[in-house]
Amino acid sequence: MGHLKIATFNINGIHARLPSLLAWLEREQPDVACLQELKAVDESFPVAELHAAGYGAVWQGQKSWNGVAILAKGSDPVEVRRGLPGDAADTQSRYIEAAVAGVLVACLYLPNGNPQPGPKFEYKLAWFERLIRHASTLYASGHPVVLAGDFNVVPTDDDIYNPRSWLKDALLQPASRECYRQLLEQGWTDALRTRYPDTRIYTFWDYFRQHWQKDSGLRIDHLLLSRSLAQHMRDAGVDKWVRGEPHASDHAPAWVEIEMGAEAEARTKTTPAARARRRASGA
Repeated sequence: MGHLKIATFNINGIHARLPSLLAWLEREQPDVACLQELKAVDESFPVAELHAAGYGAVWQGQKSWNGVAILAKGSDPVEVRRGLPGDAADTQSRYIEAAVAGVLVACLYLPNGNPQPGPKFEYKLAWFERLIRHASTLYASGHPVVLAGDFNVVPTDDDIYNPRSWLKDALLQPASRECYRQLLEQGWTDALRTRYPDTRIYTFWDYFRQHWQKDSGLRIDHLLLSRSLAQHMRDAGVDKWVRGEPHASDHAPAWVEIEMGAEAEARTKTTPAARARRRASGA
């Protein structure tokens, strides 16, 4: 099927930003789009408008806050899981999984955690620990998986314009960064950082102190690839222009492009690990 472009976009209110969302989908044509912060109940999700734009969707809304969705161009995502396992009492709409084009797509909106210390930061870390446990099972499955979303963590000081004024923020705390490091240690590939190892690249610019105009940004929206997907990553980037549009979200969409189909599959089968698996299975 050629290339699969998977994007993540914290929309910061799908009703307020629907024109912006539709303009981005039309211009950039992602095959899969993970959305966070819908700030809308399930019944008001703009499914008709998205269908008219050529996208099917699964979503989990919530009144006033949170909310996540997965869009697929020309097809309906097949929902696999709604909600992050590990805490039956957690009612916040922050996680949804769906199968699209042979890839398991996990869309997540990790808690912000401010103010810290306090119960909101404790909830953030507990949610992160649940994500680490669940992600471990996804990675171990061997399936092509992408974890995409607003992780609300700045992984290193290279992912922020200047850490000094953010030192007390939950996004930069050592415990938050340690959780992200533990996640990567499972084997996930951070698509943006892999594509731009030495470049400051941001996905979020808050509305204050002219941070957008000064390019004072943070990288908190991430696309983490399982091994089989990382092998076929062609490109990754940020659609920065979206942040400069009128009435924009404070995030810009981040994306990764994966080579899919017979050509990529043929290359995978020639790796030593693949040959060993075929021998073990008698193929």
